[in-house]
Amino acid sequence: MRTTQRDNYNAIDPSMMMDDDKRMWMAFGSFWSGIKVVELDPATGLRKVGAPLHAVAAAKQIEAPYLTKHDGSYFLFVNWGLCCMGVKSTYEIRVGRSTRVTGPYLDKNGVDLLKGGGTLFLGKEGRFIGPGQTGILQDGGNEWVSYHYYDGNNYGQATLGLRKLEWDKDGWPVAGENAAGLIGGL
Repeated sequence: MRTTQRDNYNAIDPSMMMDDDKRMWMAFGSFWSGIKVVELDPATGLRKVGAPLHAVAAAKQIEAPYLTKHDGSYFLFVNWGLCCMGVKSTYEIRVGRSTRVTGPYLDKNGVDLLKGGGTLFLGKEGRFIGPGQTGILQDGGNEWVSYHYYDGNNYGQATLGLRKLEWDKDGWPVAGENAAGLIGGL
């Protein structure tokens, strides 16, 4: 994917995943017209010939999508706000859930992410300012979520964050304990 002057989308922040049917998908995009999902050709990694773009999330300040699947549902993590401003960053991670990779993605209140929905997953917590750019790692029976944040105790230094990814009784992702306390800091 690339952005040209004819496009209304911004081809940045890609996140790829393979579904249970071995179809490859990519989420991407930002502020311009929001977040899109498109099917890729798994043999080439390029956009599948004729594959449509699916609009899945929009907000005034949105970027950094991440797609994952858990217990039969697809989850789309996005960032709202502004990054890269140290302690003045307003980033926060929001999430929606869908039965299809192409959406619609709804938050816990049933609001479509295309219409301003998005359940807060991780926001500012004390010195941990502007969390963003979700990544998920499965390690044996554990899942971990990585992100960056700006350290309010270290002049807003960009820092790697790691937390255990947990799931609530309704099947929604929850940011668990901060791993900095578990492994001596990152």
